[in-house]
Amino acid sequence: MSQFNPETNLFDTENLRIHLALSQGSPSESESTSPMPLPPQTTPVPPPVFMPGMSHRTEAPAPTSSTLPFRPKPNSGADQTKEEEEGSSPQDSSFELPRLRLHIEDISHAGSSIFLSAVNASEVLRSSVRSVHQHLYGSSTAAPPTRSVTLLLRDIDGVAYTTGSDLDRDHKEIHFSLRYINGIAAARRTAEVTGVVVHELVHCYQWTGQGSAPGGLVEGIADWVRLQIGLAPPHWNRDQVPSKWDVGYQGTAYFLQYLEDRFGGGTVRRLNGKLRKEKYSEKAFWTELVGRPVEQLFEDYKATISKGEDEKKTAV
Repeated sequence: MSQFNPETNLFDTENLRIHLALSQGSPSESESTSPMPLPPQTTPVPPPVFMPGMSHRTEAPAPTSSTLPFRPKPNSGADQTKEEEEGSSPQDSSFELPRLRLHIEDISHAGSSIFLSAVNASEVLRSSVRSVHQHLYGSSTAAPPTRSVTLLLRDIDGVAYTTGSDLDRDHKEIHFSLRYINGIAAARRTAEVTGVVVHELVHCYQWTGQGSAPGGLVEGIADWVRLQIGLAPPHWNRDQVPSKWDVGYQGTAYFLQYLEDRFGGGTVRRLNGKLRKEKYSEKAFWTELVGRPVEQLFEDYKATISKGEDEKKTAV
């Protein structure tokens, strides 16, 4: 432990001596102080002295990939009961959050500033992972192993995509376009950034029938989770009839919501669990899941949209 020497105004340590220029001292005394000696093999100490009880504003270092902090899961039954009373599902406290990282490729890009001002990255990633688990998993279905998720903000085309790490597929990477972020309308920035993050996190955790599920279904499930959280963008149109059931994205998301309403809550969760156990074979898959082929289900869905449109016209 360092000892203060009142005769020299110095703290003596084994490796370093730090001079404190006290405000009570006379100007001549502080100016006559000799330079601080440097111990061997150390970096020179910057010229400004460190004033007691004061801090100095400095420029932040360039951002690097770093671990985002997360709240540990509760250990006591009382804490868990409190979370459930506040609306958290039981499975929320039964899984461990992965290691979460944020990497910004170019901090000077306008999209970087917009992202950092629009959301708290740590909170968005944590809450979004919990939402994905809440809507896709129950206590009996295990999610794909995901040990870490890194959100990379890059100057790329498109919106975003998710991939496994080159070193380990259990480490997932979400690549989010800075150009896209820069183009989001100011009033939509928080909701749109969060919605895209949720969509991509679904891809980190959903099952795909060992890669055999239709791409439109995979993307539709991701947008269905986004829909459940209330993050549907203004341009999504529930009354628009898609060309096919697996058109993908919001078109399939609204079809999946129709199935959820018709066959009961948890239908999409069961669909996801079924894709964990087996490869996708269309006729058998849907018949076993809900007792009907998907073509018939889609025709029924289109009929409900047409009926809704007719009712709107009659009301007018």
